[in-house]
Amino acid sequence: MFNYLLHYFDTRRMLPRSLQSSPDLLPPSGDMYREYIRIAVPSVCEMVLISLISMIDTVMVSSIGTDAVAAVGLVGQPRMIMLSLFFALNTGITAVIARRKGENRRVEANATMRTSLMMIVILSALLMAVLMPLSRQLMRFAGAEEGRTLDTSTEYFLILGWALPFQALSMGLCAAQRGVGNTKLTMQVNIASNVVNVIFNYLLINGIGPFPQMGVRGAAIATAIGMFVGFCLSLRAMFHNHGDFLSLSRHDNWKPDIPSAKSLLQVGSSAMVEQLAMRIGFFAYARIVADLGTDAFAAHQICCQFLNLSFSFADGLGIAGTSLVGQMLGQKRRDLAHVYGTLAQRFSLAIGLGLAAICILLRDPLVGMFISGDETGAVRSMAVMAMVVLGLIQPVQMVSVVTAGALRGAGDVKYTARTMLITVTCIRPVLALLGVYICQSVLHRSDIALVAAWSATLVDISVRVTLMLLRYRSEKWHTIKV
Repeated sequence: MFNYLLHYFDTRRMLPRSLQSSPDLLPPSGDMYREYIRIAVPSVCEMVLISLISMIDTVMVSSIGTDAVAAVGLVGQPRMIMLSLFFALNTGITAVIARRKGENRRVEANATMRTSLMMIVILSALLMAVLMPLSRQLMRFAGAEEGRTLDTSTEYFLILGWALPFQALSMGLCAAQRGVGNTKLTMQVNIASNVVNVIFNYLLINGIGPFPQMGVRGAAIATAIGMFVGFCLSLRAMFHNHGDFLSLSRHDNWKPDIPSAKSLLQVGSSAMVEQLAMRIGFFAYARIVADLGTDAFAAHQICCQFLNLSFSFADGLGIAGTSLVGQMLGQKRRDLAHVYGTLAQRFSLAIGLGLAAICILLRDPLVGMFISGDETGAVRSMAVMAMVVLGLIQPVQMVSVVTAGALRGAGDVKYTARTMLITVTCIRPVLALLGVYICQSVLHRSDIALVAAWSATLVDISVRVTLMLLRYRSEKWHTIKV
């Protein structure tokens, strides 16, 4: 067993046959692991701590009641649709800047960053003008119930909408830093932002000291304050980075750089298709679950906290893979790009198996963290049942996210977009709708219907990881130009 593990994590055995003619050109395995870990550890810490803080946020909101948990959860997918433009642009920012880092083209990298910031400002203004007046209609369409969650979710959405420019700019600056492998800075910025969020949650949700008791509105204001702090910290770091590969100055040329914009759009346009496919699928899926009722949706939101935790591990490992794959391809080292991408996959599988065991074996006490003493047992029992399926999802999702990250780092976003369109937009909602309909119409069981909805997620991610791995092993992404 020990020898098998040594072979499994041996970097020379990660080379595909087409690149095995010169394995001696690889750096020592220890050096490659240290470089990957140097970038991955801050990213994993950042993403996991953010996810844990988000869980704490949900626990704090749950003190108000399950309606509050459901109201905050209903905002999630409409808000993610609003952010999908920026997620797509950030994919382009990270991929293009990572490639410029590998090519040692500092001037072009900084021009790319400045151009992306101007694009973010314009997009933020347009989105706020279009979507904020429609906030109530969006929440009703998302499944908010009149008299229970509609007013609360609408107010939460509006408050976060006013903070959109600060959040989007901070995300863009951090995406640029990840492209050059500066994940330590992004970790510090995002942890500080989320700690501020938790502190103001404590002060504003229940009203501590001179602060008023504001409930869900207080949670939204706390989140907005945290976003503003993150923006200030990320911007300050850029303006104090003189001499580093990436930096900003008021004396810079802030005119849009056309070649940089074309490179960003080349990657970002396909990433936009991917993001829209994902968000439409997630929205439809959440809407199907919301129709099961507020209690079922509250149980669903509790399980989503643990799903987000596994995604955070994968995202952190994937960020390191994205950065290194892009940089190595910029240096014309296809062999190193492939090895770093494979490293990320194998780390993610090991962590996913550990998380699966935790979710299944400790599902009851984990769910209990989100259920206050005066609640009925309906929410708890539904969440505990869904946690078993969630455990099975963990390793599959981890490998899927990391493999997609490596492909994006190479600029292979058209393939990831098509895959998301097939799986998230089509397979997941269709299977969820079918499973929920059968369980409610035939069995008349909302709890089994929730399990069926989560089983649809498992099928979706299983198909997705298969398609991503097939593409990765085809090596077609080795020759994509950005």
